[in-house]
Amino acid sequence: TRPRWITYGSSITHCRTASSPSFTWPAIAARARNLHLTSLGLAGQCHADPMIARVIRDLPARYISVWIGINIHGSASMSERAFGPAIIGTVKTIRDGHPDTPLVVLSPILSPPRETTPSGAGLTLQAMREIMAASVAALQAQGDRALHYVSGLEILGPDEAGYLPDQLHPSAEGYRFMAGRFLERVADRFFTP
Repeated sequence: TRPRWITYGSSITHCRTASSPSFTWPAIAARARNLHLTSLGLAGQCHADPMIARVIRDLPARYISVWIGINIHGSASMSERAFGPAIIGTVKTIRDGHPDTPLVVLSPILSPPRETTPSGAGLTLQAMREIMAASVAALQAQGDRALHYVSGLEILGPDEAGYLPDQLHPSAEGYRFMAGRFLERVADRFFTP
């Protein structure tokens, strides 16, 4: 009977270094808001895949968040030319089943060596955040008032680099910190009853 929240992301959503499945950042955030969580945290596999967007489209949901980018950078799976359309395509596919559901697109959290270092396809995390913000703004300009963009740096940014022992994945304590920031900067703003 609890409202369903679907979240899609990488190993940072999968939370491989969490102290237990109950202490991943999505699990902590879901408990805090009494939400039914469906976590599509796919380590190494979050590439704005159309098949995952279709799964999200077809599931019931009250709230949706997608945290896309770090795997695309790490695998060099998209260039600047492909990345913006992939974000727009993911959102539009989800919107086919959820036209008015609050949907938050989040860009990558801090990863110091990747901020200004281009991937094999030429994208830096800084450039990816700009493309994501512009893609969401284009969809908002088309009238999508339930779509929101949040920079991952608002959730875990330069001041929190100590939570990244491998400069990519948060520690167990870092995931707890992320849950608090997600609640404050995403759920409290966009997951309204």
